[in-house]
Amino acid sequence: MTPEPTAPEARVATAPPASVAEAVTSTPSRVDVTAEAAAFLVRLTAQHGPLMFHQSGGCCDGSSPMCYPVGFFRIGAVDVHLGDLHVDGLDPIEVYMSRSQFEYWKYTHLTIDVVDGRGAGFSVESPEGKRFLIRSRMLTDDELSAFGLA
Repeated sequence: MTPEPTAPEARVATAPPASVAEAVTSTPSRVDVTAEAAAFLVRLTAQHGPLMFHQSGGCCDGSSPMCYPVGFFRIGAVDVHLGDLHVDGLDPIEVYMSRSQFEYWKYTHLTIDVVDGRGAGFSVESPEGKRFLIRSRMLTDDELSAFGLA
């Protein structure tokens, strides 16, 4: 059973915003993806099929965004759907995190990026010599209001 979304869908970050004011649109999101990570996701999707993310809660590999083929990781009632990454040419890529971790992170906007280095053993990017990571910032006042957190 897939939990109900708790946030509006994400937009694709094609480049980092010049200012926080530019980051806020009429439909705020909790998650984005950098252009480099989006291009890498296109390549990984060609190899593995449709993908999804689950933000790891700190076990084993720290707190990494884990990327799996859809259906490989079972989402449960304790998981929160943060939003979808929209990458040109791909189906929306769902992003989840456990509800208990979300309670700590609910005031934070997350951007999935990719860097050189060894990723987690179970995440699809691991054999590629790259790893996904989260870049975060605090939600703006407008975003807090949109999410009912003000």
